Amino acid sequence: MRQTWRWFGPKDLVSIDDMLQAGVEGVVTALHHVTTGDVWTPDDIKQRQDEIGHMMDGAASNLAWEVVESLPVSEDIKKQKGAWREHIENYKVSLQNLKSAGIDVVCYNFMPVLDWTRTDLAWRTRTGATCMRFDYVDFAAFDIHLLERTDATNDYPSEIAGEAAKRFASLGEPVKEKLVENIVCGLPGAAEHFTLADVRMHLAEYDSISTEGLRAHLVTFLEEVIPVAEALDMRLCCHPDDPPFPLLGLPRVMSTEADYQTIVSAVDSPANGITLCSGSLGARPDNDLPGMMERLGDHVHFLHLRNVKRETSSIRGSFYEDEHLTGDTDMVALIDAILKEEAKRRDIGRADHQIPMRPDHGQDILDDLKRKAQPGYPAIGRLRGLAELRGVMAALSHPSIGTS
Repeated sequence: MRQTWRWFGPKDLVSIDDMLQAGVEGVVTALHHVTTGDVWTPDDIKQRQDEIGHMMDGAASNLAWEVVESLPVSEDIKKQKGAWREHIENYKVSLQNLKSAGIDVVCYNFMPVLDWTRTDLAWRTRTGATCMRFDYVDFAAFDIHLLERTDATNDYPSEIAGEAAKRFASLGEPVKEKLVENIVCGLPGAAEHFTLADVRMHLAEYDSISTEGLRAHLVTFLEEVIPVAEALDMRLCCHPDDPPFPLLGLPRVMSTEADYQTIVSAVDSPANGITLCSGSLGARPDNDLPGMMERLGDHVHFLHLRNVKRETSSIRGSFYEDEHLTGDTDMVALIDAILKEEAKRRDIGRADHQIPMRPDHGQDILDDLKRKAQPGYPAIGRLRGLAELRGVMAALSHPSIGTS
């Protein structure tokens, strides 16, 4: 596995210097300042590459931009409304510009309205570390009583709706405002940050789009862009829904192994692949991560390795971001499956036999608590995760083991 690290650009409080000291091999980033749907220009791409290529004192970092996360898919494309055809054409141009700059792997997602969703961005664990958490009752309180979505109560079990009403009644105004901010802030580093009014507007535009309809829109998008990516020898990889179950009455199409199998079969191409995120998929108890890697590994182009602790056995429920080796996903078994897939690729001569991975998210520990970097992206917490993952990789790859 190639060890990469996500970076949000010059404003990121975790610097290129920090990444070098963590021992990463490549950088995962995006042009977060570019409006979704617009073309990523060669000049903007080169500027980001130059920023990655230098340390704070101007010395060469010898790091390169290796994975795009994300080249975002616009809401117009997902809904097939407005300027969606223009946005697809712009997406193709951006792919060409990225390839010209030497970048081959592009991660994207097809989640409607909101990207990953959490109710608390700094939940205190028993050790005093903080992490991101999704509280199902808090989310229900937001949906029913703050967003005031029509018929929202009917989307929750009666006991959850009842608890949500009680919790909402107990919340002060500052807590309500923080809950709204946490949920609708959008993806860290993204250009868009929605208000409640924005969310209501987008939800209304999805009223007529079913799960089958959204999946058809994804297939249409892939039928357009995958031939371009294949001709350029690029690899696109779709990130799963986070969390991997329906929210706000919206359709979800990338939450399970069956979802992924449907999409890679619908547009059969080596360029059409998967971002296997063990944290997103692991929030759902019926997702078997090591098994998914074994069965779908041929299509996996990018890896997010993190762990969550589920607080219920239900498909929809609360969870928090756990330490990388101690959540509900068997990380050792998953890494073993990854190493075996890489060995298969080497044996048949695939150029992409080494799969880029990054230690996704991390708990804020030690000086992270003062640094206040992007939620989920601390320096020391991710370094700890990377070190733990490295240890597993080294052990499973040792000649005395002989299984990978």
